Amino acid sequence: MFTSVDDVCARLAESGYLASPAVATTVFLADRLGKPLLVEGPAGVGKTELAKAVAQVAGARLVRLQCYEGVDESRALYEWNHAKQLLRISAGRDETWDETRTDIFSEEFLLPRPLLTAIRGDEPTVLLIDETDKADVEVEGLLLEVLSDFQVTVPELGTITATRRPFVVLTSNASRELSEALRRRCLFLHIDFPEEELERRIVRLKVPGIEAALAKSVVRVIGALRAMDLRKAPSVAETIDWARTLLALGATTLDESVVRDSLGVILKHQDDILKAGAKLDLDAV
Repeated sequence: MFTSVDDVCARLAESGYLASPAVATTVFLADRLGKPLLVEGPAGVGKTELAKAVAQVAGARLVRLQCYEGVDESRALYEWNHAKQLLRISAGRDETWDETRTDIFSEEFLLPRPLLTAIRGDEPTVLLIDETDKADVEVEGLLLEVLSDFQVTVPELGTITATRRPFVVLTSNASRELSEALRRRCLFLHIDFPEEELERRIVRLKVPGIEAALAKSVVRVIGALRAMDLRKAPSVAETIDWARTLLALGATTLDESVVRDSLGVILKHQDDILKAGAKLDLDAV
């Protein structure tokens, strides 16, 4: 999909994603080596957006598996259309079970879920396995077969092997430790809060119309908040939301009144808001 690291930077930027050199290099290597990419970091720093941007610039279909506690094989891989199978069984009352079984366990009755959909695709595909750390440990065993050989075994149909490997992105907020077996199959990328200059560029890109001075003030205040011992430090997503909020309020500068009234946009816990209100010194930012 990409010819060089610079090509990754340029094309992602065209899609609205400003990648650091480390991000661009890892994306290029994942593409060139055909390896899954495991992206860890705080919520809101652009892990999911990276997969979306890669799909956009590559003209690829995005297939997303959203992980959560309790997600299982039927939600991730495939399941059978039981209602349709029952109708087929009812319609074939005069058939032997062997005849019926061969029919109801066929492609017509198979409901592919994200993993199988991505494996069977013959078009460029980006497979996003989002918030992998929220899934149960057992789901990792399912992922190992997919990420090792890019194949899926359906007992009734046999092994389905990818004819065109998808570009795979796994994201994790590190709420639990992923297994070493899963990590070994991936290239690893950690996305942290961006440096001040890069975050200013992101704000100017994502919030057209904001003045450079206001964008600079926003990023500096966000940096000061991240330095505090908060339950949830504001991420890039909150920075962008706050910049949009200030623009909507018609603010041209940051003063105590504007900051105090809009802290709920960037801080999501009352004790964080109280701590920020007491400790934040705009004159020192």
